Amino acid sequence: MAVTLYNPSTEAGLKKLDEFLLTRSYITGYQASKDDLTVYAAISSTPSAEYVNVLRWYKHIDALLRISGVSGDGTGVSVEGSAPASEVATPPAADTKASAAADDDDDLDLFGEETEEEKAAAEKLAAAKKKPSKKESGKSSVLLDVKPWDDETDMQKLEEGVRSVHMEGLLWGASKLAPVGYGIKKLQIMMTIVDDLVSVDNVIEDYLTAEPINEYVQSCDIVAFNKI
Repeated sequence: MAVTLYNPSTEAGLKKLDEFLLTRSYITGYQASKDDLTVYAAISSTPSAEYVNVLRWYKHIDALLRISGVSGDGTGVSVEGSAPASEVATPPAADTKASAAADDDDDLDLFGEETEEEKAAAEKLAAAKKKPSKKESGKSSVLLDVKPWDDETDMQKLEEGVRSVHMEGLLWGASKLAPVGYGIKKLQIMMTIVDDLVSVDNVIEDYLTAEPINEYVQSCDIVAFNKI
């Protein structure tokens, strides 16, 4: 339904508009439209802070025009002494608005000439919207059984060798010695890994059962593997 407003270039009109915008973000509907442009262009200069709601709305429409423009059609608005939205250009300074309204339709530029700074800001905003949010990599808790060659293997040296393996995304945790039989004990040790950075198979094959740690380690098995 079309809206009729008093001329906002007068104090009485601004007061009525301020009351009108008390419970509204836009002139009509829930997004900026040509109706907002019509009223915006009818205001000769930035509203006084006395008209809080008008000033809020005015600055918002001004920012939209400078960054992304206004594309909504609206439902129609008429303002005493103003031009329809289809003839409204990006509001220039007060002393040039009258001459701009007298230009031919072909010379009208709805959003004004974009500066290099405004273009860079718009491109940065568009790139930020397209950039996918980075997802945090999952983590896993792994329990390993590390077995020595025999009962004469120095288990302290064995554990030191295991913990000497360092890489991004790997954190060694608690450990204990557990009996295997015939006087032999095995090392049970926890490790926390970032799934995208660490492969447990790689840790076992390329480090724990490879030189120089294989001097103490006979084999290594995964006992438990849980996602965190």
